[in-house]
Amino acid sequence: MSLPPIVVFDLDGTLAETAPDIMRTLNVILEQEGLAALPVERARELVGAGARALIERGFKVSGRPLDPETLEQLFEGFLGIYADGIAGNSFIHEGVVAALDELAADGFVFAVCTNKPILHTRLFLDHFGLSERFAAIAGRDSFPFFKPDPRHLTQTIAQAGADPARAVMVGDSRTDVDTARAAGIPVICVPFGYTDVPVEALAPDLVIQHFSELPPAVRQLTDRKPAFATHS
Repeated sequence: MSLPPIVVFDLDGTLAETAPDIMRTLNVILEQEGLAALPVERARELVGAGARALIERGFKVSGRPLDPETLEQLFEGFLGIYADGIAGNSFIHEGVVAALDELAADGFVFAVCTNKPILHTRLFLDHFGLSERFAAIAGRDSFPFFKPDPRHLTQTIAQAGADPARAVMVGDSRTDVDTARAAGIPVICVPFGYTDVPVEALAPDLVIQHFSELPPAVRQLTDRKPAFATHS
């Protein structure tokens, strides 16, 4: 029996708008340390490499040095604060569920490969009732390596029991593009996520403006035709 094709998604900025709650949590940390809160618009340059990097970047923007011991203490605090309000102002992007339904009918399975801690990833997907849609869910701490290490992606595909030769990555940042390229897997980007440069400049295989465009884009990159004819 052949392995199924797969679409692997980044989470923050790709499947969901999570910046309001991530930045709210960062600002709690900053304000506890006597620093000014940062606007949610800074998420594009701060979010995407995990919570430790987010805190480091937040302190760098604020102009204060941060030693490793303090970073670890703040990181532990961040995890608890964020978990308590994981989806207060966050939401799944329009068209995601419909795209998953259409691709599932075409035989695809799905996975999440994110640098978000696995605890928060599962809490978030559970909140929106999406966890069962994914054959594998891998966070930053699921393996001894994480994006942009290509093994984060390839091991996620293996965990899902899918065919790496018929896999597509969907992301929103340089990290996602670099990961997919290193793994030899085509990559689709969305332009509404968290990146400090336009995603077109990262040269993904395709850019979609809305999730309604995802199924045909995935089929194009996997050279796969719909399993069922569509009727008007």
